[in-house]
Amino acid sequence: MYAVFKTGGKQYRVMEGQKLRVEKLLGSEGDTVTFAEVLMIGGEAMKVGQPMVAGATVSAKITRHARDKKIVVFKFKRRKNYRRKNGHRQPFTELLITGITA
Repeated sequence: MYAVFKTGGKQYRVMEGQKLRVEKLLGSEGDTVTFAEVLMIGGEAMKVGQPMVAGATVSAKITRHARDKKIVVFKFKRRKNYRRKNGHRQPFTELLITGITA
């Protein structure tokens, strides 16, 4: 059984026992989070929401909070002596999917 749910402006297809990185969520490590915005549940009998599946939830356990690898943001305009260099590290939350209920 798998589910497609929405969090942080993105959609994720998950199965029970899967580890997943999502946009940073509130809560500390070890807390349980439930997602009610389930768009689809698949398996033997597929349920597609319009737009959400009624009564379906995805529960997950927060395993860690961290920041991703650094990316370099470089702005440049030719012949104008304009150069700006910045770095960015996106924070994320790692989840362990514990259950999918339909």
